[in-house]
Amino acid sequence: MSTPNQPRFASLVLLLLKLRAVLVLFALLVAFSILTPSFLTTNNLSILAKHVAISAILAVGMTFVVLAGGIDLSVGSIAGLSGMVAGGLLTVGIAGHVTGAVPAAIIALIVSCLVGLLNGVLVSRLGVAPFIATLGTMYIARGTALLLSQGKTFPNLAGTAERGSTGFSVIGQSFFLGVPLPVWLMIVITALAAAVATRTPFGRHVYAVGGNERAARLAGIRVERVKLLTYCFSAVCAGLVGLVIASQLESAHPATGESFELNAIAAVVLGGTSLMGGRGSIGGSLIGAFVIGVLADGLVMLGVSEFWQIVIKGVVIVLAVTVDQLQTKVQSRMTPVTPRAERSTVAA
Repeated sequence: MSTPNQPRFASLVLLLLKLRAVLVLFALLVAFSILTPSFLTTNNLSILAKHVAISAILAVGMTFVVLAGGIDLSVGSIAGLSGMVAGGLLTVGIAGHVTGAVPAAIIALIVSCLVGLLNGVLVSRLGVAPFIATLGTMYIARGTALLLSQGKTFPNLAGTAERGSTGFSVIGQSFFLGVPLPVWLMIVITALAAAVATRTPFGRHVYAVGGNERAARLAGIRVERVKLLTYCFSAVCAGLVGLVIASQLESAHPATGESFELNAIAAVVLGGTSLMGGRGSIGGSLIGAFVIGVLADGLVMLGVSEFWQIVIKGVVIVLAVTVDQLQTKVQSRMTPVTPRAERSTVAA
């Protein structure tokens, strides 16, 4: 027998589930600030912001794919390929002619977009399952990155004035108003993505496709084009991350970006985006990226081994998906069911 307090309790549980990412982030900040006194220093927060920016840019791109009911396992490999393309153009060049920093960055982003286009065609046009399609392109992109340098690193990407290849380090090492440029990139991309998701027809179409693809198709939405664009956007975000990392290190290595897809997926799920599609937000993914970044840097400062960090990330993903399922069940129980007689009256 239900009591008057049960709806209030269910509403409180639902509110806590929706705010889970914020609560976890607050708990992590408190815990690491107590365990490691140097955690909240200005220098460490600046480093943390750079790390979060990388995860956040990947997560924002991944959010559109997941909202549309897909998944993208190739983002880490695309980041590695993008850095290698830019590194090759800046050091080896084409037929011995090196390019400038801007053309190298643009070409690297175009190559990244082409990989995303391939993902979109495989998923939307050929009907390949997103997991399989992006798993295949993950290997293709990683193999291509290795082939570009035969597994070696492209060093000295700072370039020289004689060859006209300077300026690449600006992407990852410069500051604007005292804030690292990658953080500004994160802010701008997140703001634009949030505006597109909430205030444009394309954003509404993404939610519609992820919520019910058949209904979206019957409503006249071009489902294939929506999916295609989400994969292209995700790939461009991954390519930008590859450029930022290569610029920060002033070198490009083909193994860059390994397991980045796990961070992106974890951030998206932690932020409340359903892996079934149709529910979630860009802001939630940003908070999820902060949780992943704070957790990773805090564990490093505590001296936790890299192997245990991987285990903990896996546990975080499993817990996030479990909590998401719990939220879905609570929401379904709280949704009022329209009586049959009333539905008949409404239909008439």
